[in-house]
Amino acid sequence: MKYALISVFDKTNVLEFAKDLNSLGYQIITTGGTYNYLKENKIEAIKVEDITNFPEILDGRVKTLHPMLYGGILSIRNNEKHIKQVEEHKINYFDIVAIDLYPFLKTVKNMQNTHEDIIENIDIGGVSLIRAAAKNYKDVITICDINDYQKVINVLKSNEDTKELKTWLAQKAFAHTSSYDSLIANYLFTKSSNTHLPEQITLSYSKKEDLRYGENPHQIAAWYQDNYFEEISLSNATQLHGKQLSYNNLLDANSAINIVKDLNDYSCMVGIKHLNPCGVAIKGSVEELWDKVYDSDSISIFGGILATNQIINKAVAEKLSKIFLEIIIAQDFDQDALEILSLKKNLRLLKLDFLNKNLNINKYQYVSIDQGVLVQQKDNFKHKTSEWKTVTNNHLSDKELEEAYFAFCVVKHVKSNAIAITKNLQTVGVGPGQMNRIGSTKIALEQAGTKANDAILSSDAFLPFNDVVELASQYKIKAIIQPGGSLKDQDSIDLANEKGLVMIFTNVRHFKH
Repeated sequence: MKYALISVFDKTNVLEFAKDLNSLGYQIITTGGTYNYLKENKIEAIKVEDITNFPEILDGRVKTLHPMLYGGILSIRNNEKHIKQVEEHKINYFDIVAIDLYPFLKTVKNMQNTHEDIIENIDIGGVSLIRAAAKNYKDVITICDINDYQKVINVLKSNEDTKELKTWLAQKAFAHTSSYDSLIANYLFTKSSNTHLPEQITLSYSKKEDLRYGENPHQIAAWYQDNYFEEISLSNATQLHGKQLSYNNLLDANSAINIVKDLNDYSCMVGIKHLNPCGVAIKGSVEELWDKVYDSDSISIFGGILATNQIINKAVAEKLSKIFLEIIIAQDFDQDALEILSLKKNLRLLKLDFLNKNLNINKYQYVSIDQGVLVQQKDNFKHKTSEWKTVTNNHLSDKELEEAYFAFCVVKHVKSNAIAITKNLQTVGVGPGQMNRIGSTKIALEQAGTKANDAILSSDAFLPFNDVVELASQYKIKAIIQPGGSLKDQDSIDLANEKGLVMIFTNVRHFKH
């Protein structure tokens, strides 16, 4: 007789699976809930406790942790010592083990559940059974995903060699239990008051989709999604139109979304090109926002990515349809706007709820390096202009301070060394990623041109010399906002006073590598 152990929380397709196993000559052994479900549907099965001669105890915490089960799973079928012991103890071999786990993550995400409810949904026996079967994969078929039932049945019915299937299912099983444990570890970390990062980290990601290629066509790539945290992110966006997002699209779109999130207290629109903002605007109707973004840099926006926490209407859609954009991410699209933009075959349209305040946000970010991962807190620092220090004789008005706040929020998202110039709550010049700060300043000021007159210049880090002040004064910049902290701060302050500029220190820098 062949035996299959089945114990599942999710009963989807288990009846069909059990019937097929019966028809193939398998006797089904199962636990309480699954047993009752099978019996109700007139499918023969044997209770686990009839095999172990021991009842479920501790409210179901202990029901499958027994040598009569593990002996039948872990025994090596061509090992004479194992065979002798199995026969001596009258243990049945298990050829198939089909287990799913308590829905821990679903329990965590249900805000009605208490901490005790969540702890009770940490599966112990199920994880142990899956690992045991996967360890002995040469002899046991391990199923931890209901979507694999039919695959297994097809192979068994065709009498194909099961070696490759068993190996694949074992890998999947260990990945599944590893991911499950990672979710538990992350949950307990979030409940801890410890301010230090843990000695070990385990991350749980599931493949969302294979990508056509990576940064370049010769690189394979895939998109994996965080299983624990949910944010205002691409993972929660709905694609309404257009072809698949590429690796580079995803990186750029992620950058655009992060800027909108940082300015989400305002109506906001962002244009992105190669991870850097080429146009940002706040406070205005969606039409006004687009006009400002386009005016910020009408050249770089070509082939770029647009993100906004506003609804795209027909009037804006007609304007957007006249230029080449890769992606538009919006709070929503009017039906007329959707029809207009959907005429552009390759334009991706994504709907994303920027107003969702009930998401479990991950405070940390992870960056890969060769043979390692760097972990840091996300740069979610929220500035208060009341805590900034004006270090010059001249000061800004409250309205101008809002402009300075906007400018400093934007520069935070520009690759270092970074300079951003804003005026009337829109960017007019952006200088990203140069090897020296004066180089970034030149790029931003040259782009701004005459718009720099009375504008705000922001720097993501301190000014090492007063050359930025000198150049800014030539373009009639009104104020410079920077973290401060240079050994030569006083040189920059003195020159700013001489030229009549305002200078503000924030005491917080925003490097972005």
